[in-house]
Amino acid sequence: MSLRVLLADDQAMVRSGFRLILDSQPDITVAAEAPDGTQAVALARDLRPDVCLVDIRMPGLDGIEVTRALAGPDVPNPLRVVIVTTYDTDEYVYGALQAGAVGFLLKDAGPGLLIEAVRAASTGDALISPSITVRLLQQLTAHRRRTTRAATRLSERELDITRSIAKGRTNNEIAAELFISLSTVKTHITRIQTKLGVRNRVEIAAWAWENRVMNH
Repeated sequence: MSLRVLLADDQAMVRSGFRLILDSQPDITVAAEAPDGTQAVALARDLRPDVCLVDIRMPGLDGIEVTRALAGPDVPNPLRVVIVTTYDTDEYVYGALQAGAVGFLLKDAGPGLLIEAVRAASTGDALISPSITVRLLQQLTAHRRRTTRAATRLSERELDITRSIAKGRTNNEIAAELFISLSTVKTHITRIQTKLGVRNRVEIAAWAWENRVMNH
């Protein structure tokens, strides 16, 4: 069964390029396109695609407003939103992640990373362009601080996985580094999310940097 993707970008050439890349994959289908934020929200709510690829700067609602409408903390059945943009700024990245995005990709990241980001988002395995992951997460300190006592509830293996996530490692890379199966990694991540009270791996990474777990 194909992953259904919604493309939201005000530039027709960008949408066409993304559609060409994604439709070339046997397991991905572009279900709809939206040239502005208002249409993106309407189409996403109507079609409920597996992944929404959303540009930051669009007419009507911008990408962060779209993300908040589709995946924000108050949304009962949040959709999976990946922000795709040319703007590599902390304000945009942090705003998107706070609004509920599960990934943040730069437009120059290349076709391979775009495809990987869609597949990752569809399974809740968030992906952020490697060029910004660590720099961004190191700066997420004061906005949503959680008590470091939560670290005492994590096992040593869970702490190892938390640190790896904060370094931008994928599940496959973590499995290889720790000599464990992919399913074991996913099980640990689910437990970590439950213990920390976070929704996805991006928030796990933010928690790790906020609470200086990286230094231990």
